[in-house]
Amino acid sequence: MPKEFSRGQRVAEQIRRELAELIRLEVKDPRVGFITLTDVEITPDYAHAKVYFTSMTGSEGLDEILKGLRRASSFLRRELGRRVRIHTLPELHFHYDPSVETGNRISALIDKALESDRLIADEAGDRPDGDESGTPPADR
Repeated sequence: MPKEFSRGQRVAEQIRRELAELIRLEVKDPRVGFITLTDVEITPDYAHAKVYFTSMTGSEGLDEILKGLRRASSFLRRELGRRVRIHTLPELHFHYDPSVETGNRISALIDKALESDRLIADEAGDRPDGDESGTPPADR
C-alpha cells in the first residue's frame, strides 16, 4: 500500500499550521492583519518554503502585507524552529495566492450567466428548452 502523503507534504502542512497560529497570535505588525495561509510548498532539501497567503481585503494593500510578513519572517522562522523539529529549518518566502479572488470572480460570472439564462427563459414563455410548440419534450 503506497503512502498517502510523503514526509515533505506532512512537514509542509505542519509548517502551515504552525505559521498560521504564530501569525494569528504572536505577530503584532498591523500590516499583516487578516490573512489566511492557503498552502506551503517546501523544497526536497527543506531549505526553502513558499508560503502562500490570501487576504480578507483582496489585493488591496498587498505590498504592505508583504513588507510586514518579510519583516516578521526571521521571528517566524525562529519560533517555527522551536515548534517543529526538523534538521534544516526552511527560509520562508511569502507569495500572494489569488485563487480565492479568482474563484469569487468566476462564481460571480456563473451567477450572472445563470440569471441571464433565467431572464431569456422567462421572455421565451417559461419554456426551459426554448420550444414554442407548447408540446412537452417527452411527448414529441
